[in-house]
Amino acid sequence: MGKADFLSPKAIANRIKSKGLQKLRWYCQMCQKQCRDENGFKCHCMSESHQRQLLLASEDPNKFMDHFSDEFKSEFLELLRRRFGTKRVHNNIVYNEYISFREHVHMNSTQWETLTDFTKWLGREGLCKVDETPKGWYVQYIDRDPETIRRQEEQARKKKQELDDEEKTARFIEEQVRRGRDGKEIDETPVFTELKRESEEEKVAFNLGASSSVAGPSKSSASLGPSALKAAAASSSSSTKRKDTSSDTRGEKKKKSALEEIMEMEEKKKQSVRTDHWLQPNIVVKVVTKRLGERYHKKKAVIMEVRDKYGAVVKMIDSGDKLKLDQNHLETVIPAPGKQVMILNGPYRDAKALLEGIDEKNFSATLTLDSVILWDFYISKIPK
Repeated sequence: MGKADFLSPKAIANRIKSKGLQKLRWYCQMCQKQCRDENGFKCHCMSESHQRQLLLASEDPNKFMDHFSDEFKSEFLELLRRRFGTKRVHNNIVYNEYISFREHVHMNSTQWETLTDFTKWLGREGLCKVDETPKGWYVQYIDRDPETIRRQEEQARKKKQELDDEEKTARFIEEQVRRGRDGKEIDETPVFTELKRESEEEKVAFNLGASSSVAGPSKSSASLGPSALKAAAASSSSSTKRKDTSSDTRGEKKKKSALEEIMEMEEKKKQSVRTDHWLQPNIVVKVVTKRLGERYHKKKAVIMEVRDKYGAVVKMIDSGDKLKLDQNHLETVIPAPGKQVMILNGPYRDAKALLEGIDEKNFSATLTLDSVILWDFYISKIPK
């Protein structure tokens, strides 16, 4: 029976069946032929072409094995370099992407029995950095391209040059500071001289209201009387005024009312920094994550325990199931006006208040806390 035509239904069906990857046990690496089933593989093994390939391989089996091993290694490393670069990646991810190519070299025709053996061999040969983890073996390609090495050396040289320039600038600044300090110390050094008078007849007169001066005999006697008394009187009056003003300020500070003190405390509380965690035990929350399915999505729960500030153990109100969720998977529940709530963030954190009203447009609420009306606080419903 002759071979079917190219456009016949049988030929088209055969081409459709041969697409994609087939089973590894029905692949012949010597003939590079993939069979679709066990019967086809059996017929191929009995064929004359397969027998000739076996005779060739039996003459020097190590030669063929080394050839397939080198081809497998080069294609695997080329894929690792081109696809992942020098990133650390799981060896099975690289292997799955490698075998997606239909004409790849199968590992059963190489000198390595398993992928783990091949990964260890790459590490021993220094072709990759390999490390074993509980999740398996990871590989990292070592780029030994001369162009890459030259580029890395150039980058290291530039970085070292920048560090040298920074060190030179720092040393120059230190030298300038040291010179400035030395010059300042020299300039500020006091020079002591001997007090001398040009003639014995001159008198030294001191004015209490101004700096000391040296005057003649007639001028000094005239300037000592009234000016000194005026200066003394002025100094005494200024000192009394300072005392009066200081006593007044002390009195004002002491006379602060209770309302002013409360206002100051409120201002200090408003200046406090808001935290990025708001979970509190015994409050009602709503599950917003969809990863747990429709059973828990948009359902209410009560926080039983807070762990590490950002995680919580919640108990579902409907079913009673206990779940461990992150803060990002929960949101607060705001009750109807007139109910009691807890403030979860801001200056009044952990305080209980009465919900007066809700402003949905501005995303805020009005609360009453000890007869004080508050606005814009992060709140949540307290379970009964």
